[in-house]
Amino acid sequence: MKEEKQKLTVADILKVTKGTLVIGEKDENCENFCRDSREVKQNDIYLGIQGEKVNGSIFFEEAFKKGAKGAILQNIEITQEQITKYAKDKFIILVEDTIKAMQQIATYKRKLYNIPVVAITGSVGKTSTKDMLASVLNEKYNTLKTAGNYNNHIGVPLTIFRLKQEKAMVVEMGMSHLGEIRTLSKIAKPNVCVITNVGTSHIGNLGSRENILKAKLEILEGMQENGILVINNDNDLLHKWYLENKEKYNIITYGIENESDYKAENIISKENGSTYILKGTKQEIQVPVAGNHFVQNSLCAIAVGSIFNIPLKDIAKGIQNFQLTEKRMDITTKNNITIISDYYNANYDSMKAALNYLGKVQEKRKIAVLGDMLELGNYSKELHQKVGEEVVKNQIDILITVGEEAKQIAKATEENSINEENAKQKVSQIKICNSNQEAIEIINQIKQEKDCILLKASHGMNFGEILEGITK
Repeated sequence: MKEEKQKLTVADILKVTKGTLVIGEKDENCENFCRDSREVKQNDIYLGIQGEKVNGSIFFEEAFKKGAKGAILQNIEITQEQITKYAKDKFIILVEDTIKAMQQIATYKRKLYNIPVVAITGSVGKTSTKDMLASVLNEKYNTLKTAGNYNNHIGVPLTIFRLKQEKAMVVEMGMSHLGEIRTLSKIAKPNVCVITNVGTSHIGNLGSRENILKAKLEILEGMQENGILVINNDNDLLHKWYLENKEKYNIITYGIENESDYKAENIISKENGSTYILKGTKQEIQVPVAGNHFVQNSLCAIAVGSIFNIPLKDIAKGIQNFQLTEKRMDITTKNNITIISDYYNANYDSMKAALNYLGKVQEKRKIAVLGDMLELGNYSKELHQKVGEEVVKNQIDILITVGEEAKQIAKATEENSINEENAKQKVSQIKICNSNQEAIEIINQIKQEKDCILLKASHGMNFGEILEGITK
């Protein structure tokens, strides 16, 4: 495909959005987009998004002052004075809904690129899997990936807007309600879809894990003809769905427990990573982050890399060299104390995985600082208590909870520690805190050299404050 056909012009935007050109030229090229007027760079296109409280369109003049050459706006009147002021070198397009317009523009731009596109969704692990997949695909293609967790109705279009000379793209897709992933998949039109698992994230909105599965499977609705679905065969609901639907779809499976197309054998777990042999080969795979969930992520990366005919030795190199997105299992050392920061989001499945990782740490005192898991609705009490069971199971030495819901973690931990049969697993200290500041004071009082401290909570708990408070 020729590069000139990949250009996106004002005329194209007007055609797909049915917007109105207030000022400007139709042949103007639109390359970079920005939704925050404070971050606009020279020649950006400013997107004025209607927020809950403020219409971002009112900041278009601030964006123009910073160098934006155009703006796509809604619910705003442009005065004659403004038209006269900017008519010479700017353009303004008015649309009914800027977010909908972004999605329409992204859908159009995606069609300009005949490249491999991999879409990833799942209750847990989609961001780390995205990072690993992109690292593997980079061994063959210049690959664009979702920045951070820009995985929603705004983030996916913004990811596609960044697409320029790349030869492959990995797009993360999140959701909190039915219908959302369907929209994202139809925008991105993936060749390969990945579902990492079906857990309990957003169960408060969706009502059951079965509904969460239904929402995740919406990713198939935008998949291209002859596309391939890659799934974690160890997940109970995905495994059941696979057995019922394997004749209907082109499905590739990966796993550790269940027999799968890509399976790990002879797993050796260490503090700083894992190694294993890929079943059916002699290839040793080195995963630079510990935990079986990262072994599963790597199996997914092998499956996807194989679809695109990347040699296994190059896939192994991509896995070994991948880097996690910030705030996802970020491991730092301060004063000979190891701190695991994993507080961008939290649900039962990710809590379980993080505690499993902490439990495997050798020759160190294990301290888990756990906060509320949000958006669990009526399931909140039950799932927080299940986390308490995992605290005991993984032989955590000290538990510190923060928040009202997390008190259930402490309660379940105490109840499960009483059993005489669990004497070796007894948690020595349980501290319940009502604020991050209270937790900071307790941690600073009790921390010692060679401790390993896990910070895990939903993003809304702002555990970055705790990290800052204990590393000053």
